[in-house]
Amino acid sequence: MNKTVDLLKFERGQMSLGAKYIAGIDEAGRGPLAGPVVVAGVIMPPDDIIDGVNDSKQVSAKKREALFDVICDKAIDVSVAVIDAQTIDEINILNATKQGMLQCIKKLGRADVVLVDAVKLSANVPTVPIVHGDALSYSIAAASIVAKVTRDRMMVELDKIYPQYNFAKHKGYGTREHIKNLQKYGPCPIHRRTFIGHFVQL
Repeated sequence: MNKTVDLLKFERGQMSLGAKYIAGIDEAGRGPLAGPVVVAGVIMPPDDIIDGVNDSKQVSAKKREALFDVICDKAIDVSVAVIDAQTIDEINILNATKQGMLQCIKKLGRADVVLVDAVKLSANVPTVPIVHGDALSYSIAAASIVAKVTRDRMMVELDKIYPQYNFAKHKGYGTREHIKNLQKYGPCPIHRRTFIGHFVQL
């Protein structure tokens, strides 16, 4: 657990209002130039807290991998949605993220309330947007780790199909190396056309 932030504050607040199954939802991959945005939703047991769960950006890749397995093992329910680059180009990244979040909520089914990292949603379950939620809520932090590890693993596999871009290293983000290779080889099918116009002529 994060020693300086009470990561169960929002969960306890919802339990005091009568919620039993509290879901956390977060995404990974809103900013990259290539690859999907991945959304994860989890319902974690409030009486079996996993030590070390925090915002995925604050956790090392090695630790995220270890926590991913523990989270998936202990979770009451887990759901994942993957929205591809073509859809991101068609409906924009915010709407693609919302689409993934709504898919996750639908897959979870039993959630009484959903804590969401910053995004306002209109769903058939009450949703509570929390700014910086991945650093303030245990449930959202757990979801952020599942989303991040799932997406990173996908990018490693996509690297095997498109090795010239080195996706396994930068995961599709706009690093100097990625932009250089993008300019050298041109875009591949998983590049987001609406994100790369500054770097290549389409």
